[in-house]
Amino acid sequence: MTGALVGLDVGTTGAKAIAIARDGELLGSAEEGYPLSTPQPLWSEQDPEDWVRASERALATLGADGARVGLSGQMHGLVCLDDRDRVVRPAILWNDQRTGAECAEIEERIGLERLIALTGNRALPGFTAPKLLWLRRHEPDVYARIRRITLPKDYVRLRLTGEWAIDAADASGTLLFDVAGRRWSEEVLEALEIPSAWLPPVSESTEIAGAGDQAAAALGVGVVEEGLVSVVLGTSGVVFAALPAYAHDTQARVHAFCHAVPGTWEAMGVMLSAAGSLRWLRDATAPGTPFDELVAEASRWSPGAEGLTFLPYLQGERTPHADPDARGSFTGLSLRHDRGALVRAVLEGVAYGLRDSLELLRALGVAPTGGRASGGGARSRLWLEIVASVLDLPLELTAVEEGSAYGAALLGGVAGGAFADAREAVDSCVRVRETIEPNPDWAAAYAEGYARFRALYPAIRGVED
Repeated sequence: MTGALVGLDVGTTGAKAIAIARDGELLGSAEEGYPLSTPQPLWSEQDPEDWVRASERALATLGADGARVGLSGQMHGLVCLDDRDRVVRPAILWNDQRTGAECAEIEERIGLERLIALTGNRALPGFTAPKLLWLRRHEPDVYARIRRITLPKDYVRLRLTGEWAIDAADASGTLLFDVAGRRWSEEVLEALEIPSAWLPPVSESTEIAGAGDQAAAALGVGVVEEGLVSVVLGTSGVVFAALPAYAHDTQARVHAFCHAVPGTWEAMGVMLSAAGSLRWLRDATAPGTPFDELVAEASRWSPGAEGLTFLPYLQGERTPHADPDARGSFTGLSLRHDRGALVRAVLEGVAYGLRDSLELLRALGVAPTGGRASGGGARSRLWLEIVASVLDLPLELTAVEEGSAYGAALLGGVAGGAFADAREAVDSCVRVRETIEPNPDWAAAYAEGYARFRALYPAIRGVED
């Protein structure tokens, strides 16, 4: 497609390529899937060659040149290369949970407060650094062969262009990065005994046309400065704010990363089971039932579902509880409650979880006037109205909903000279098509419901302990 801007997102389930015009109009898209491997409990791996093959096929479908493409992709994944840039083992992904002991080791070696001060984050199993320590302990022969490492989208970059590089946004999620200084942390590398020569050169996202998926997605809906937050209702849920200066939560309950816009940072709360909670309920109680039908049943229940409350901790939780052992629950069931009530409670429980993230962002000084909603859950008008009411924020939908790939295309446009900077790219391409306002009639019910939600985790956690 001559003159088109192309974005490629190397996701967890597939590679998605899109082409857009310079005014943001979607010209075409293509997606190619690949498998996920779980060879042992808590493990999550993929073959990096699957990413490359799928990316090449998706780009070929669009008639796009892989050397001139903006990139986004799943964050935190570890790809290890030998002295000839050959992959030495399957990539360990962001949702892999095997590294609990290594996370504890990192926080002990560096000290939790110092680690947060250096990186803006605490050690979580999804991050890259604990994966390296796990390899050193459990696969020493593999570890001895490592000469370079890279993240998923940047391995695809290496194969498509021959360039070994990383952007500050994606590097922020490795736990090896000085987020405030936008450079690799010599202190962390020394403490963990990881050679700096293994790490790629760092550039800004607009220089090398790349960013981690959440930063790219936020750019793709126009969250480039204060005033707006990105609210993602995907399998996981995210509330993302752009910051004009570096700031971090002292307990690292939200992530502090560099944003894809040079000179800005991001604070991001992540809940692990957002739309994934609704899919779980559907698959467990009504397999094959269309989501629209379930949501229609939920709409017949009033806000609060007569005291029925859902905790969405089906896979543990990140924000605000860094607790891999947290578990979901329904509380307050009565004989009156039916399937629609369960669905309503799930929609509301996810909204309350997003509210937890927003409150932490507000404590960092974020003062949003509105949000930009995206993700599969954002296709439900009822769910959007619930989230808007719980957050007490109007939620806007953009004209083109292509997520991280759209942000990657904008970054490609900046790097290629189509736009002067990221803000001009957003001004030229991102347009709002609809706004969902909070429902004032639901305010009291959701204030009461959120207070009940907040009280449940510590109460249930006490019983589990």
